[in-house]
Amino acid sequence: QVQLVESGGGLVQAGGSLRLSCAASRSISSIDVMGWYRQAPGKQRELVATITSGGSTNYADSVKGRATIVRDNAKNTVYLQMNSLKPEDTAVYYCTVVITPRVYWGQGTQVTVSS
Repeated sequence: QVQLVESGGGLVQAGGSLRLSCAASRSISSIDVMGWYRQAPGKQRELVATITSGGSTNYADSVKGRATIVRDNAKNTVYLQMNSLKPEDTAVYYCTVVITPRVYWGQGTQVTVSS
């Protein structure tokens, strides 16, 4: 089992940046996949970015070039750096980890981008 706590969300103007953090309650070094999803009002939850234990990353087309996912195994934390934010990035951002066969989610952190 693992508990995930996100932080770093908030209100930011278009063009600004945010760094989201996800702190895990246990060591993440052996966790194969960690990632971030987001859900905007009235829309389905969608993938933002993932990172494997080997450091391989994957990004949604909508954030490529603007987002960077990093995991710090020493701090049991995964980060999502978002730059050049757009109003359409407004959503609740959720941290997720896969510990086969289960998927764990954090409680989410709100990101609001004003135009």
